[in-house]
Amino acid sequence: MSFTTVSRLAAGCALALGVAATQASPPAAPFAIEIAPIGTYASGVFARSGAEIVAHDPRSQRLFVVNAASGLVDVLGVHRAANPRLLFSIDLSEYGAVVNSVTVHDGLVVAVVANAERTKPGRAVFMHVDGRILASVEVGALPDMVTFTPDGKRVLVANEGEPNDDYSVDPEGSVSIVDLPRNIRKLAQANVRTADFRKFNDAALDPSVRVFGPNASVAQDFEPEYITVAKNSKTAWVSLQENNAVAVLDIKSGDFTAIHGLGFKDHSLAGNALDASDRDEGINIVNWPILGMYLPDAIASYEHRGRTYIVSANEGDARDYDGFGEEARVKDLALDPSVFPDADALQEDENLGRLTVTTTGGVDPVTGMQEQLYAFGGRSFSIWSAELEQVYDSGADFERITADAYPEFFNSDHEENKLDNRSDNKGPEPEGVTVAKLWGRTYAFVGLERIGGVMVYDITDPFAPTFVQYLNNRDFGAEPGTPEAGDLGAEGLTVIEASKSPIRGVPLLVVANEVSGTTTLFRIERVRR
Repeated sequence: MSFTTVSRLAAGCALALGVAATQASPPAAPFAIEIAPIGTYASGVFARSGAEIVAHDPRSQRLFVVNAASGLVDVLGVHRAANPRLLFSIDLSEYGAVVNSVTVHDGLVVAVVANAERTKPGRAVFMHVDGRILASVEVGALPDMVTFTPDGKRVLVANEGEPNDDYSVDPEGSVSIVDLPRNIRKLAQANVRTADFRKFNDAALDPSVRVFGPNASVAQDFEPEYITVAKNSKTAWVSLQENNAVAVLDIKSGDFTAIHGLGFKDHSLAGNALDASDRDEGINIVNWPILGMYLPDAIASYEHRGRTYIVSANEGDARDYDGFGEEARVKDLALDPSVFPDADALQEDENLGRLTVTTTGGVDPVTGMQEQLYAFGGRSFSIWSAELEQVYDSGADFERITADAYPEFFNSDHEENKLDNRSDNKGPEPEGVTVAKLWGRTYAFVGLERIGGVMVYDITDPFAPTFVQYLNNRDFGAEPGTPEAGDLGAEGLTVIEASKSPIRGVPLLVVANEVSGTTTLFRIERVRR
């Protein structure tokens, strides 16, 4: 097995943008952290979501891993962290077709399961850590993520509400709020409240909020992806990935109070370069006249000086259904020559021609020509205030760092060892993120879905994060789909604090890898400078 780590590259690889560029750097920690793999469990399921989301129960020292398409939650024993082993699997197939997420709090496990007909309501299933089913309730259509509030009194479910393939049925997106009784066996449907978006159907929204599904109301078009909750358990922030927005939820009232558009990333600016072509014969991270839609998948939150900040992994999912698709390559669009006087050159394959962009924005309604090009995702992570004002973006870091680490496999996919084959579509594709406080510093861990691995940043000061380490437990010398290839498609991440770790006093990072079906534990060490 090959394991690569890159730490503290040249200053040019840690670019701060906008507000962050004007801030002083935080005081350097008197120590560094180093992360290395110590143990892996392989489900043996390749490219079928064999290890998607992972949650940890400290009392039993068990990991609960979503084996999505199999309809299972795999339960791993990690008393010996270097040798995680399968204890048993919980079969949830009687509750639906696909298990999408799992979470644990004080020995109570909750998993959400999508209906076999995904436009119909799914279920949240409550379990003991030994696998006994205690209760279940109906939630919204396509429940995609579940989390406890920090006080453990409620469970929140992000119901994505995606349409069917021909777009003839488009359920509303929502968040289910489950108020937990003291005796979980008494949980009933009356304990479930639904927060919907109907109040925004006729509201004026920020121009960067995307509402574009065929014949969809705002309530139908909004698709909750991920939830993070304030430390006081009163407020939740919900990423609306395809909509390029984050919604703010008042948990007690069950009402959404605001929808914040995330704006766009200007790839023509210094620090925001990208490699836009898979046909340019190499690594070419340069500026282009395009905007990136952040479209975050996972989000997390933390506090700094009494204020809450949101961390987003800017993945960039597009809508692509039999009945509606928004993707096109730049070379297939009619570019307005008054805006793009060099259109012919831009549309060459080795330049922007191969780049995937949306057809739902930037079009002059009179001429039908493209006045602006919007690419999917930010190829970065961002930090936002509680009001969703951006205070930091990692710019071109991820592509520059991975190019340095793997020049022969830069922007490779997770199912093929090939140079540059994702440059035309979201690059390394950051998807998962978790935040943890270790030895008095706050760190963000961002998973890269395509080339794989995890980016680690010190985000103690949200205005001036610093790159710490890139680790990738993938062997490019082995064929994807074989055990020797290692971890492919990082998806769910969690950090086990030192006080809750199976290794006394040593925090661990756990990564579930969707494509390889592997769950890997990494040891986090503090190292004196």
